[in-house]
Amino acid sequence: MPSKFKVGQMVDFVPSNRAVPASARSYKVLRVLPNEGGEQLYRIKTIAEAYERVARESELLRTSSPV
Repeated sequence: MPSKFKVGQMVDFVPSNRAVPASARSYKVLRVLPNEGGEQLYRIKTIAEAYERVARESELLRTSSPV
């Protein structure tokens, strides 16, 4: 099954675990990672953070912000 999001695409990150804070909603997809447990994983980053995150496809939404 093809990935829902592509490298370079802007997405909104909504962590499923509310204990994991996100300093911003708008993130850029850096890499499409292998599936884990039947769900596509992505490496994402925002300019508001110095580090990258790994997010499940279910935690990402098409961004409502202009690119």
